[in-house]
Amino acid sequence: MPETGPSWSVLTLRHVRRYISGSSAVMMTAFFAIVYALASMLLGGMIVLGNVRGGYTVLILSRGGAWQPSWNYPGLLIIAPWGVVSLPWFQTLAMILVSIGVGIGMSVAVLLSVALVRSRRATTSTPAAAGAVAGLTPAMISLVTLGACCSTTLAASAGVAVVAQVSGSTAANLILNNWYLGVFQVAVVWMALVAQELLLRVYGGLFGLGAPSAAPLPRLDRRFLAGTALRIALLAGGVTWSLAMVAEWTTTSPFQATGATWFRWIFEHQLVAFLAMFAAFAPSGTFHTLLEAFRRRSGWILRGGLLIAGLCLLLWVPPPASGWGIEGFGNELAAVLGAPASWGGVSPVYGPGLSLYVRWGLQYLLLSLFALLAACAPEVAFRPLLWTVGPARVGPGSADLRNTPDLSEGTPGPGTSGSPHPGSP
Repeated sequence: MPETGPSWSVLTLRHVRRYISGSSAVMMTAFFAIVYALASMLLGGMIVLGNVRGGYTVLILSRGGAWQPSWNYPGLLIIAPWGVVSLPWFQTLAMILVSIGVGIGMSVAVLLSVALVRSRRATTSTPAAAGAVAGLTPAMISLVTLGACCSTTLAASAGVAVVAQVSGSTAANLILNNWYLGVFQVAVVWMALVAQELLLRVYGGLFGLGAPSAAPLPRLDRRFLAGTALRIALLAGGVTWSLAMVAEWTTTSPFQATGATWFRWIFEHQLVAFLAMFAAFAPSGTFHTLLEAFRRRSGWILRGGLLIAGLCLLLWVPPPASGWGIEGFGNELAAVLGAPASWGGVSPVYGPGLSLYVRWGLQYLLLSLFALLAACAPEVAFRPLLWTVGPARVGPGSADLRNTPDLSEGTPGPGTSGSPHPGSP
């Protein structure tokens, strides 16, 4: 999962689009997108096949009552002899966006797999293999939640259940507020495509995009695998924890939320989640940005925010703040152990089991500990992540990194000359 500096071209997937158009794979992208859209609509209940008497009828539906969800309208209803097609407004938009993302990801995966087969040189096999996996990521995510964004009935209960598990909500609540299912799938597929874009920006020359890339490759060893696993965990935890705030909007209106609830959403959710996502996407860039920020007088604001957010998310928040909505891992653990609300116990979304333990480990513990380490000792927090970055990708200001003990093998210390070992990340 290589990196580059943030820019509008990254967000708009410029290199991915150039790679597809330059490889004449537009029709392949459209094919994958159409196939995924049809499968999602069938599983989600937008298309119901069967024998219907009569001819063709096309109706434009408008909102007919205050109780009806506004995000479903205007809608299109098509009745045909072979079945019924219902196209609510937002679910249809989300389905189109997700299908396009899956088509792009699948096409890039195929193209990079072909590049891997054609070129077996050691210098290109690693990024090509990583690129193929990165290309498949949007498709794998979308297949797990297939039909969720199109859900108009309980037909997509499997995909809805997956989204509910990682968002800290329930399947019944998400079906009632099915706009969130579309938001969730669009967000995670787009995040996967951004990771794919970053890979092509770094190793584009190896895949036929512009001049050959001069980016040195990190050595594939245990440290690289451990750092990669941490980046994946931070990205998964950050994305799902950030979207968990949006899931809470299905039960708590953001326009009627209290100040304590907004404190939890901003600090405990978004601050730690965005730090984790930026660190996963661009470890060296995020590392040096934090170092530069901490050197300024105003840096204490960011450091203090990370400390407060990390401590609240990790430890026990005393009442009455816990009753206002500010709570952490310690409060939920206390409730599971039998502590009442008067002692700060906050009942978790799930009962004891795998779902709860994954939520605690991936979202509460991992994100809070990373935020605290980033605030107190950024070199320690980012050291495993930087094992996955080639030595020339460290970026400006890397003297702070090179002088960190044991950060890489063969790194010269202060006052010495030399260069890092060629294979050291």
